[in-house]
Amino acid sequence: MAEIKDPENTILMELKDGTVTIELLPDVAPGHVERMKELARSGQYDNVAFHRVIDGFMAQTGDVANGNMEKDFNLRSAGTGGSDLPDLKAEFSGVPHDRGTLGAARSQNPDSANSQFFINFSDNHFLNKQYTVYGRVISGMEHVDAITRGEPPANPDRMISVKVAADA
Repeated sequence: MAEIKDPENTILMELKDGTVTIELLPDVAPGHVERMKELARSGQYDNVAFHRVIDGFMAQTGDVANGNMEKDFNLRSAGTGGSDLPDLKAEFSGVPHDRGTLGAARSQNPDSANSQFFINFSDNHFLNKQYTVYGRVISGMEHVDAITRGEPPANPDRMISVKVAADA
């Protein structure tokens, strides 16, 4: 377990194999950090599937509209939705898309990120300054590496629970 320096800006994501601890970067992307904490605190990320998992690239999740196993789960539409909150303005920075960083998923419109995000399996520097980086895995990356691959996976893994460490 990693040392948590700032519990208010740390996410505890429970996966099937264990806990992934994510340090959020409020100084880099304050809007994205606030959105993740808001959705985590309201329970909207709980039971949401990893709907796009590409070996050597990234694992994408966070479709709170279509990816929740408790709701009418539809794998075909997973990845097309977001929350009922407004889309976020891009917060591109010099923070590189290194292995373990958290990036905001979006459409072609840079200001279309909402609730979906991805965790990089490897250094994906071709994404730098094109997708907002707003966190990094500080422990439990082995659990991320174990997420079932597929676009979408036949039996997708899910985020069992997502909590702000200050609330845990």
